[in-house]
Amino acid sequence: MIEDFTKLYPERAEQLTKVVGLAETKLRARDIGVIVSGDSGQIPVLYAKGSCLPEAWENSLIALFSYGTMIKTQYDKDGDPPSRDCTMTMVVEDPLSEPMIHRSFPGGLEDLEEYRQEVVYGIKNHWVRNPENPEDNRWEYTYNERMMDYKVPGLDDSIDQFEGMIRTLADSPISRRAQMVAWQPWMDMEAYDPACWQSLWGRITRDGDGAASLNLNMRFRSRDAYKAAFMNDFAFIDLGKKMAARISELRGEEIKMGRFIDESDSYHIYGSYFDEFFDGFIKLLFAREQFEDRTWTKEFAQPIFDEAKPQILKKIAEQDQKYKQGQK
Repeated sequence: MIEDFTKLYPERAEQLTKVVGLAETKLRARDIGVIVSGDSGQIPVLYAKGSCLPEAWENSLIALFSYGTMIKTQYDKDGDPPSRDCTMTMVVEDPLSEPMIHRSFPGGLEDLEEYRQEVVYGIKNHWVRNPENPEDNRWEYTYNERMMDYKVPGLDDSIDQFEGMIRTLADSPISRRAQMVAWQPWMDMEAYDPACWQSLWGRITRDGDGAASLNLNMRFRSRDAYKAAFMNDFAFIDLGKKMAARISELRGEEIKMGRFIDESDSYHIYGSYFDEFFDGFIKLLFAREQFEDRTWTKEFAQPIFDEAKPQILKKIAEQDQKYKQGQK
């Protein structure tokens, strides 16, 4: 499957050879795998795993790049190569272990903190548009709004799925019914920008000593593997940490974070930015051979996160004013 890139980028033959060699090594070590290949015209089904989030995400990109297939998208412009795509299952074995941050994710640490607050605390929920007002040009949704303020036509009150999931697991840790969903078919089937995140499911298990762990499965219908997936996972893992703490409080016992499963129906890298991917992720992969040199710990990043918080509030206030003035 890597031959697709060889035809498009003959000048990058050396980089491609290195990626193939690394992918084969990881395939033999079972850090990545091919469940269904794309040789027969099907969408490949791949998996990647890692002990920490940066390792799992890095392995998922190597697997996608090496064993994915090329598929056109409705967003391609004339001259854009097809996207690199697969169905991906990513396993983070110890989601709170360090290092927690990969240096190759596009964006800065300030952006990562802003996104974490958006998902976990809903700092942009008030930007969700009024669906009854066709002139309202604000956002279609936020993930936090769909989790904690899920609105259904005909119901007077919205549904707090987050608290509902917590209480389900606090009452019955082995329940298979604890989940949150994002999709609203009465809106999303026709929406210009429908929700990509679809569901979060959880269940609590115990080890031989009786210690409890919260296992989470997250599913996206569509996912920009390079430009969005890492930030998504970082935020949802922090949300899982918050969930485990709340269940611990209700049950009166410690509930730790267990493995975190990230499933994407379409896990892709857009052809429009292949060069950026080569010069960013792929370049760093071989320029810094030690994994520790491609990552940061959360301890390192925390002062930057804290410093960013006032600027995040200022940025939101400025956007609030624009919306009040009818601007985007």
